[in-house]
Parts: sequence; C-alpha cells; structure tokens
Amino acid sequence: MKLFYSSGACSLSPHIVAHEAGIELRLQKVELKTKTVVSEGDYFAINPKGYVPALELDDGQILTEGTAIVQYLADLKPQKGLAPSAGTMARYRLQEWLGFINSELHKTYSPLFRPETPAQTRAERYAYLTKRYGVVEKHLAGREYLLGDSFTVADAYLFTVTNWAGIVKFDLAPFPNVRAFQERIAARPAVKAAMTAEGLIK
Repeated sequence: MKLFYSSGACSLSPHIVAHEAGIELRLQKVELKTKTVVSEGDYFAINPKGYVPALELDDGQILTEGTAIVQYLADLKPQKGLAPSAGTMARYRLQEWLGFINSELHKTYSPLFRPETPAQTRAERYAYLTKRYGVVEKHLAGREYLLGDSFTVADAYLFTVTNWAGIVKFDLAPFPNVRAFQERIAARPAVKAAMTAEGLIK
C-alpha cells in the first residue's frame, strides 16, 4: 500500500498507526502548495480533494479521510488492538473521539496556519481551542490514553493534531494532562519511527 503524506500534516496519524500495526507502507510525499506528488505529478489525479492523507490500496483503490484510513489500517491487524471490535460500545467511543478531534480541534487549527487569517479570527480560534482542550484535559485525568489504558488510533490522531500547537503558538501550559499525554505518545517507538521518516525528528 502507498500513503500520500506531507511531513507533520494530519497524514502523520495513519503513518504512526501503520508503524504501530507493523504494516509496511510506501511513502509518497505530496507538495501541498502545488498539489503535486514528488514522483507522480498532479495530486488531484490521485485525490480530487487535494489534501492528505490518501491511501492507495493494493488493488488500486484510493481511500481518503484520515479517520477512515486509521480504522482501515487498524482492522487489518486486529490483534494489535489499535481499534476496538466493530459493533462494540468501545468502537463507538473511538469514533466519538475521532469525530471530536476532526471537527473540534483539527479544523480549528486550520485557519491558524494561513498568514492572511485576520487577527480577530485568530483570537476566536485560540479561544475555541482553549475551550475544547479543556474537554480533553478533563477526560485525560487519570487516564493514559483516550480510551483508558490502551493506545488506539484516536491517540495517534490527537497527538498529531496537538503537535501543531507549537507551530501556531497555542499555549498548552494550562493543560498538564494533555502535555503529559503528548510526552507519552512521543516516546513510543512507532511514533519516533514515523516522525523520523518524515524528517520531523532525527
């Protein structure tokens, strides 16, 4: 399988999941500004949405949307426990967190990466992130991971998105549980391997 990614973008989440699951992926780097793939040209020809991640399956199908991709990868290796079994309440809790991270955190960060975003909008986004990280902070009290004691694909996604805080100068100091979570996830060998492959750490 082939993962279309951009260093440090949300595609880091499925990259981490693949390492955790022991699934070998061929990496194809996407230049997001020009929407081109280093080795294959026009990225829109691969993913008409124009953003990462996209996963090319062995049969040639293209799967998009990070929350779908991480569950697909986890289900390829159920013995790794990266996603609870389908139909269980734990699986719905996983999807609940994936949805929250996607809509309430990920999309709130997005305008903060654009230099043309007005100051008022930035202030509103910072305030909204503060409110939403308050929810995560409370939930992580007494927990190692979002679903309790086991690492899941939701943790990979939360780690990836929260890693952007430093880039956009969002202060995580008021959230000690979140900061401790980030440190725990960053120390995982699979996370280090994915980040090293993307040139994020050495």
